[in-house]
Amino acid sequence: MKSLLLVAHGSRREASNEEVRQLTAQLGAHAGNRYQSVSCAFLELAEPSIPDGIEACIQEGAEEVIVLPYFLSAGRHVQEDIPREVAAKQQEYPEIPIRLAPYLGSAEGIAELLLGVAE
Repeated sequence: MKSLLLVAHGSRREASNEEVRQLTAQLGAHAGNRYQSVSCAFLELAEPSIPDGIEACIQEGAEEVIVLPYFLSAGRHVQEDIPREVAAKQQEYPEIPIRLAPYLGSAEGIAELLLGVAE
């Protein structure tokens, strides 16, 4: 079983966190057979935390966890904080691959997507 964990920053504004949860539900609905589980976690200010999100995936039976940073640029969170959280869980579960996907802003086609939104 492969799980996708969408990781967002988290906000004091609960409506913003709920937007991430709604996006996660949409991803799950479109995932088809690519992922058996799609969930979200937050770097700070909201729950679940990244370690708790990874743990939940593993407890649900994930044999592989893909962590997808929902961030637009490669700032400190993308370059240091998220990889540190993922590496700690990987050490805890060396038998389960926990892979960090590229962050959203580096995705192929992001420029075209932004231009489409602007129209």
